[in-house]
Amino acid sequence: MKVAVTTLAASVAALLGLGLVMLYSSSMMHGGGHELMMQLLWCVAGFLGCALLAAADYKVLGKLWWLFYILAVAGLVGVFVPHLGHASHGAHRWLKAGLTLQPSEFAKIALVIALAAYCDRNQRQMAAFKRGVALPGALASVILVLIFVEPDRGAAILLSTVTVAVLMVGGVCWKHILLPALGGAGIVAAEIWRDPLRMRRIMAWLHPQEHLNGAALQAQQAMIGLGSGGIFGVGLGNGVRKFGYLPEINTDFILANIGEELGLVATLAVVLLFVLIAICGITIALRAREPFGAFLAVGVTLLICLQAAINIGVVTSALPNKGLPLPFISYGGSNLVAMFACVGILFSVASRGRIRERVPAARDDAGYNPFAARVSA
Repeated sequence: MKVAVTTLAASVAALLGLGLVMLYSSSMMHGGGHELMMQLLWCVAGFLGCALLAAADYKVLGKLWWLFYILAVAGLVGVFVPHLGHASHGAHRWLKAGLTLQPSEFAKIALVIALAAYCDRNQRQMAAFKRGVALPGALASVILVLIFVEPDRGAAILLSTVTVAVLMVGGVCWKHILLPALGGAGIVAAEIWRDPLRMRRIMAWLHPQEHLNGAALQAQQAMIGLGSGGIFGVGLGNGVRKFGYLPEINTDFILANIGEELGLVATLAVVLLFVLIAICGITIALRAREPFGAFLAVGVTLLICLQAAINIGVVTSALPNKGLPLPFISYGGSNLVAMFACVGILFSVASRGRIRERVPAARDDAGYNPFAARVSA
C-alpha cells in the first residue's frame, strides 16, 4: 500500500508541476502571470482540501452522503438563479459569488459518495433490479439531468459512465443495467441530434476537412501542434499554437502545447502518469478495509482517469470535442480542487486499508465481487 500511495503522490505532483509550467508558457502572449497566480491559489486551496480529506476517516463521508448530495443539487439548481448563476456561451455552469465556481465538478464527487454508500448498504440486494438499478438510478438521475441541461454534455456522459461502473462494481447484474444504459444513451444521442452546436462538433469530427475554419479548427490546430513537436518538441516557450491559433490552449487543449513544445516524450509521459494513477487507485480499492472504501476509491479513480482519457482523446481527434479539462494540468480552479479532493479520498482509504489478510465476501447470485471482500479482524 505504501508503494501505491507514494506512486500516486509522485504522479499527481509531476502532473501538477508540468501543468504550472505549461500554463505559464501557454499564457505568455498575454502576460501569463495572472493565470499562473490564480492557479497557484487554487493549488493551495486544493492541497488543503486534499490534506483534510486524507486526515479524516473516509467513513464519515458515507454517513454524511445525504448532506453532500443535497448541497450538490442545490449548487446545480443555483446556476439557473438570476444574479447567482453565471452564463457563458449559452451555458449555465457557474456560480458567481466573489469567486466563480463550477458546481458540477463537486457534484461528481457527491454522487460517487452517494453511490458508494448506497452499494455498501445494499450489497445483498444489488442483484435485484429495484435495489440494484431503479433506486440508485433515480438517485443519480437528478444530478445527471441537472448537469445535462446546463448544458454540459461532456460532464454528464463522464458521470453517467462512472455511475454505471460503480454500480457494476457494487454488484448490479449487467443484464439489468444494459437496457437502462442503452435507453439513456439513446436519449443523449437524441438531444445531441437536436443541438446544433453539438452536431457541428460531431460532423467536424467525422469530416474535419469540411470544417477547418469552424468547429474543426481547434482539433486540427491541436493535431498540427502535436505533429510539429516531433519526439522532443520545439523547446519550452517556443511553440506557436498559443499565439491565437488554438484558442483553448491553456484549458481543454493544453496537451497540444505540451506536445508541441516538449514533444512526444512528454505527451507519453503524461499518459503514463495517468495510467499509474489508475493502477494505484485500483490497488487502493482492492486493499480497502471495507466495501464502502473500495467503491469510493473506484469511483474517484474513474473520475480522474476517465476524464483524462476523454481529454486526451479529444486533443488527438480520437473523440469529438467535449469540453473536459485535463486533470491537474488544465487551467481552472473548480476542477483542480475537485481532483485534489479525489486524491485526498484515495489517501484516506489507503491509510485505513493496511491489512494482513482478506477473506471473501458472502457470495450470492451476483457472484463473487473482489471489491466487496471483507477484512478479517
